[in-house]
Formats: sequence, structure tokens, C-alpha cells
Amino acid sequence: LPSQQKGVGMHEPLVDAEGFPRSDIDLYQVRTARHNIVCLQNDHKALMKQVEEALHQLHAREKEKQARDEAEALAEAMSQNQNLPQAFAKVNTVTPGSPASVSGLQVDDEIVEFGSVNANNFQNLQNIATVVQHSEGRPLSVTVIRSGRRVHVGLTPKRWAGKGFLGCNIIPLQR
Repeated sequence: LPSQQKGVGMHEPLVDAEGFPRSDIDLYQVRTARHNIVCLQNDHKALMKQVEEALHQLHAREKEKQARDEAEALAEAMSQNQNLPQAFAKVNTVTPGSPASVSGLQVDDEIVEFGSVNANNFQNLQNIATVVQHSEGRPLSVTVIRSGRRVHVGLTPKRWAGKGFLGCNIIPLQR
């Protein structure tokens, strides 16, 4: 409120002790200023309410978008899983320090291709044993599925301190 109004603010009385209008201030100017301040406060409250509602809508849309993105990512992951080739065997042990361990083969890797052997021509573990015997000292291309992803491993069967040429145990998958 204007400074010449003797410190009269929004809540000080505009009448004297006997109930008459105060003569030391311009009542019209004080009441007009109070009215303008109340209008501005109401406008401010209305604007803040609009801002709050807009923020709620924005965050709701963001949540919906995030849920849609997660659903799409899940659907994409599912379709990628369908695109993964058929595994026919699984690694159930890998001896530390063995050729299989050195090549990066891990327990629970599902074998998709082992050299020339794949799901289409695999009959039994003898197929893998034959490939290993014919590939001693030469790298074999082995493709596995690890944690839902296709991984290529270069495995060279060779004699080492342990038994066999690989140092891992492979079991056929029952499909």
C-alpha cells in the first residue's frame, strides 16, 4: 500500500476507536489498493492451480509413455527370443584352465552350432566328439545362447593337463 498511508496494510482497521472512518488516511486509495492486491492474489491462485493441473497431466503422460516404452521393449525382446536359433546341447561343467575355459565357454551356455553340427543335423553327442577329434589344434566356431543373447566363441580342441580335448561337459537338450 502507498507509503503515505501511515503503515496501513491489508488487515489494519480503517475506522477509529469510536467506529468513524479514519481521517489520517485516504480511505478510497487504501480500499482500491487492497482490492487490487486481492484480485492479484486470486489471479495468482488460479494460475498456480492451472500449473499444478498441467504438471499432473505432464507426469501422467510421461508415466504412460514409460509404460508403453517398457511394453515395446518387452515385446521386442520376446520377438528377438523367437529369432534365436534352436539349441541342441548345453554346457554343464567347464574345468578351469581347460581349452573350453580359455575360449570363454561358460556353464549353462546352450549350444546352437558346434563346428559343422547344428540343431538340424545333431543326433547324439557322438556328432560333437567326431568334430572335436577331426579338429584337434584347429579353431572351431561355436555359437551359444547365453542369457538370451547369441555369442560366438572360438574353441580350439587340444591336449592339455586334464582329460579330453575340451575340458567341458556337454549334455543334449531334451526338446
